[in-house]
Amino acid sequence: MKLFLIAGEPSGDRLGAALMAGMKTLVPDVTFEGVGGPLMQAEGMRSLFPMEELSIMGIAEVLPRYTALRRRIRECAAAVITEEPTVLVTIDAPDFNLRVAQLVKATRPKQKTVHYVAPSVWAWRPKRAAKMARSIDHVLALLPFEPPYMTAAGMSCDFVGHPVVSEPVASEAEAATYRGTVGHAPLILALPGSRRSEVSRLAPIIGDVLARVREVHPQVGVLVPTLPAVADLVAELTADWTVHPQIITDREEKRLAFRAANVAIAASGTVSLELAANRVPMAIAYRMAAASMWMMRRMALIDTVTLVNLVSDTRHVPEFLGTACQPDLIAPAILDLLSGQGVSAAQRQAMEVTMARLGEGGDPPGLRAARSILGFLGQ
Repeated sequence: MKLFLIAGEPSGDRLGAALMAGMKTLVPDVTFEGVGGPLMQAEGMRSLFPMEELSIMGIAEVLPRYTALRRRIRECAAAVITEEPTVLVTIDAPDFNLRVAQLVKATRPKQKTVHYVAPSVWAWRPKRAAKMARSIDHVLALLPFEPPYMTAAGMSCDFVGHPVVSEPVASEAEAATYRGTVGHAPLILALPGSRRSEVSRLAPIIGDVLARVREVHPQVGVLVPTLPAVADLVAELTADWTVHPQIITDREEKRLAFRAANVAIAASGTVSLELAANRVPMAIAYRMAAASMWMMRRMALIDTVTLVNLVSDTRHVPEFLGTACQPDLIAPAILDLLSGQGVSAAQRQAMEVTMARLGEGGDPPGLRAARSILGFLGQ
């Protein structure tokens, strides 16, 4: 059996590597071709070209690379057609991957195609599923409520679990030791986002929130896990915070910080699932350009952006979005969570439900994804 896989960014590389490991468990003689990062290469892939060439986003970044990206699309499609793999597996990065699948299907209509990570048609732009169905046969979904949207568009789909359930979580003993080294209580995680634009908008607001929290909890400590790519900006924008934060870029220390924290204030995104995995009560904050916020509200099909709320089918995680992203509104929510009263307990129950529904305690998502592909292939 031969799989041709294409990943375009680090998150896709992690998904692809876990899938490859799962497939090798089930089909020992499987071989891999395609495009992937260091993790997929470690599992046995020789990448056609560096995956980093595809790890770009935003119109301003894509336009200068448009010609090069079109060439890579054609190159990938030609390689699939030449290799004649058992199945083509495209991993996220739909703007690139679905174009590859379209070219392949145009030449080899019977080529089996699988897309890993269902588009969020439940949130906005529902017509994307029907468009995707023209070139994709089977979908691997990360969220349990996604398969019906895919099957309604004409594709088969399996929920295979979210990768967050496989991420290592620190023990309570490790967390207690880490709290002792930090020397502050309570501990708040401040998570202003992974993109420079997000950090620029949210860091000043979070700083004001923490100043208000300090008035009630003078010994509060603040931990800011972030990515090396934005650590310089985070340091610059937090330098004048009333509560001096500890900026964390080390992956192991991040694991300890997430388990040790009492509450978190976080940008909207998948980080809410990381917090849920560590059972950290949270408030979600997000601010974007007014025009973008207006457009998002007009196009949105859901009344919450937080995955914990969506997966648990509750609304226990408070959100402060757009014009509601104000320190005088967010600070009381953080203080309520620190009090450990009903709001915090309700959130923890929602987190338990969320993690159970995402597959916590079951087989790893990579193995489930491999089984799903074999089932789709009838093997």
